[in-house]
Amino acid sequence: MQREIDHLRRSLRHEWQRRTPSNLGFSFDNNEDESYRRRLRTPPNETFSSDEDYHHERKDRNSSSVSLGNDAMSRSLNQIARSPFTRWIERGRLSQRFSQPTFTMYNGRTDPVEHVSYFNQRMVVHSKNEHLMYKVFPSSLGYVAMRWFNSLRAGSVDSFKELTQVFGSQFVTCRRVPRPLASLLSLSMREGETLKTYSNRYSEMFNEMDGDFDDVAISTFKLGLPIEHGLRKSLTGKPVTNIRQLMDQINKY
Repeated sequence: MQREIDHLRRSLRHEWQRRTPSNLGFSFDNNEDESYRRRLRTPPNETFSSDEDYHHERKDRNSSSVSLGNDAMSRSLNQIARSPFTRWIERGRLSQRFSQPTFTMYNGRTDPVEHVSYFNQRMVVHSKNEHLMYKVFPSSLGYVAMRWFNSLRAGSVDSFKELTQVFGSQFVTCRRVPRPLASLLSLSMREGETLKTYSNRYSEMFNEMDGDFDDVAISTFKLGLPIEHGLRKSLTGKPVTNIRQLMDQINKY
C-alpha cells in the first residue's frame, strides 16, 4: 500500500513539473516571477481600485453639480430677501386694522399704467398711507412681475411714484396703443347689421381712444347710420351734446 502511495506522489510531482512554464517554453526572471506572485496575492479591494476610482469620480461630479445648484438657489433666495425699499419705508408699521383687498394679478402682458390705476382704485381709502401703498403693491403682481420686483437693487426705491415709474418702464412694451381718430371716422353701419351691434362696435372703438372727442364721435356715429334710419333723423332734428345723451337716444331705438 505504501509503495502505491509513493508511486502516486511521484506521478503527480512529475505531472506538475511537466505543466510548469519552464516546460512550456516560457521563461521568467526572478523580478518578473516576484511581481507575478505579488499580483496573485493582491487583495480584492486593490484589484478593483480602478472601478472604485471611477465611481468616486462620478460621485464627486454629482456632488459638484448639486453644490452648484444649491449655490444658485441660495443666491436667488438671498436676492428675494433683500428689500428694494429704503430703510425708512421698511421701518414703517402697518395698521392692524388694515384688510387687504383682493387684486387681479398683473401677468406682465397688459398695460402697466392701467394696472397702477386699478391698484390705486382698490387702495383709494389708503392712498394717504405711503408705507401701506409701497408694501401692498407687490401683492398685486403675478409670477412674471414678481421676478422683476425681486431683481430690484436693495434700497433702490424711495417713493411710491418711483416704484410705479420703474414698473411702467419695465413693462412699457405692453402699453396699450390708443386708437387714432381716423379709425373712428371710418366706422359705419353695415348692411343687415342691427343698431345694437353697430353701437357696440362704435363704443369699443371710442373707448380705445385717448382724448376728448365727444363732438366728433357723435357726428361720425350719426353719419355712419343709413340716411333713412329713424335715429339719424332724430339726432339731426334734436342734436345731443355728449356721449351719455347719445347712448340714451340709442337705447330708445
